[in-house]
Amino acid sequence: MLEAALEAIQNLFIPSRLALLALGVVMGLALGAIPGLGGIVGLSILLPFTFDMDPFTAFAVLIGLHSVVCTADTMPAVLFGIPGTAASQATILDGHPMAKRGEGGRALGAAYMASLMGGLFGAVVLALSVPVFRPLVLAFGAPEFFMLGMLGISMVAVLGGRRPLKGLIVGVIGLLVGAVGGDPQTGILRWTLEQPYLEDGIPLVPVSLGIFAIPEIADLVVKGTRIADVPKDATRGVTVGIRDAFRHWFLVLRCSAVGTWVGFIPGLGASVVDWFAYGHAAQSIKDARDTFGTGDVRGVIAPESANNAKEGGVLIPTIAFGVPGGAAMALLLGAFTIQGLIPGPDMLTRHLDVTYTIVWSIALANILGTGICLLFTNQIAKIATIRANLLAPLIIVVVVLAAFQATRYIGDLVVLVCFSILGWLMKRFAWPRPPLILAMVLSSIVERNLFISVNRYGVAWLGHPLVLVIALIIAVSMFYGFRMQGRGADEN
Repeated sequence: MLEAALEAIQNLFIPSRLALLALGVVMGLALGAIPGLGGIVGLSILLPFTFDMDPFTAFAVLIGLHSVVCTADTMPAVLFGIPGTAASQATILDGHPMAKRGEGGRALGAAYMASLMGGLFGAVVLALSVPVFRPLVLAFGAPEFFMLGMLGISMVAVLGGRRPLKGLIVGVIGLLVGAVGGDPQTGILRWTLEQPYLEDGIPLVPVSLGIFAIPEIADLVVKGTRIADVPKDATRGVTVGIRDAFRHWFLVLRCSAVGTWVGFIPGLGASVVDWFAYGHAAQSIKDARDTFGTGDVRGVIAPESANNAKEGGVLIPTIAFGVPGGAAMALLLGAFTIQGLIPGPDMLTRHLDVTYTIVWSIALANILGTGICLLFTNQIAKIATIRANLLAPLIIVVVVLAAFQATRYIGDLVVLVCFSILGWLMKRFAWPRPPLILAMVLSSIVERNLFISVNRYGVAWLGHPLVLVIALIIAVSMFYGFRMQGRGADEN
């Protein structure tokens, strides 16, 4: 393990890789500072440009981008009262009141340092989990990995929205989209419509760009106006906030643990992690009922330490079991596929150096991201004031070029347009989009392991102990999701 970790450091600390990691960090900060975009859009755009990279470089730039989005999304949350991403919603409750009374710099300083500490905590947990999960993963066979694939789809579908039935339907559609092309076992073509372009399946990149990037850009264009003016001297009092984070180190530690735990559970992630941490802080701090929501710096520290720590937690099931915890991790699974890597035992044995490269990338990205934010908060915050109709043409050009990089056929652009329309309709009518990408990515894993399980064990694999345990977890998660839906309907 130590040898692989040291080798990963050597692989990462090459000037060209460090430069690309820094580029990913800058992109992630810019995307986090613009409300409505975020890491999914960034990963969608960046993914096709990793085709010609080696695994160490590809994951350095992707992890660099993804790790710091939740650091920069604090800026619009504190300064404007608008969440940069879903993970910064709870930060508004105390961060924006602090900014209104002239303590915006203190709130940002506390948030940046809490994010750094949380991100490093998540990286340490990810590194320490490798020897723990290694024997467990090696004990898994095809039946267990099939069930894990189904678990990933079901949990994201059920826990990812208020209408679990819609999530399950979208998950099934994703499986069908992933099944287009040649059958991996028999070579028989399926649903290709006699189009040579579809014989190798529908590429992930134009689908993900169409489902996520274009609808968000379209919404920004429809709104048209800039968000707000940047307050003067936004960084005043930053050092006071940094000291606050160190002074409340135990709160940072607890909320980082909460964030890692939430990240580890597929289907939760960014949409709830800040509320889990905020709720924990509100319950565990004696005077929180009187001060939280009025501009208490502890109400900023709690969610910010958790939302960066979750990145380490969400990578554990993604790397060890091939079960992505959300749409961003589904795109990262796409990066594994592009690089010819299979999440699971190989990532904890033969490709352990790649795994540790991811760990070091998280740690370094958080350090770089925090440093850049502390130095350039005023400048980065101004990105959020650019009118969307000025940004949109540039972003759309990049998206089109990125989509065309998938296979370099005109079909890539057709797929982009079709799934852009589908993505906009899904967003417009409140249908969850992440299950489609997740199911599409997992479809080959699910199909391959189901085929192996049936051919090797017949129906006996259904009685394997781990299969039964995972099936029980799926049943409980679905029951929970539909029960929450019923409660929501009763309240309405």
